[in-house]
Amino acid sequence: MTQDLPRAAAAVVTAARSLGLELHVREFPEGTRTAADAARAIGCQVDQIVKSLVFVADTDPVLVLTSGGNRVDVVKVGRERSAATVRKADAGEVRAATGYAIGGTPPFGHARDLPVLIDRHLTGFEEVWAAAGTPRHVFPIAPGDLLRATGGLVADVTLVEDGPPAG
Repeated sequence: MTQDLPRAAAAVVTAARSLGLELHVREFPEGTRTAADAARAIGCQVDQIVKSLVFVADTDPVLVLTSGGNRVDVVKVGRERSAATVRKADAGEVRAATGYAIGGTPPFGHARDLPVLIDRHLTGFEEVWAAAGTPRHVFPIAPGDLLRATGGLVADVTLVEDGPPAG
């Protein structure tokens, strides 16, 4: 199966095997670059999409896995990482930290070990879908397997909407 996949997706499958997981990667030629695109292509709820986002906490990269419908609260990430400043990593920083480009970053199998924070909302599903190394490749995974594979910490890392948007 891995011989039919692009190098980046095959690397994710290999990393999963080393963690005791067998992935069933699916390709969507139209792409799954955004959570909404992925949910439409797969036929699941947008909240079942795992967004793999890299942030820089002070000077260290941290991977935040959040539900497709949620937005990350950098203040909460800073609190979890005991960091004074947190910002979204740029494309070069994402590639340096993970070995993958934005839009295809998988939740594990990175170029270096990264601390991982996992949106609590993802744990409420039987199955979630994550990027498999490219914007066109995704795989389903049980939240428990996602937690084990990433060694991540389930945390409150999302913005809370307090009522209807202003104006």
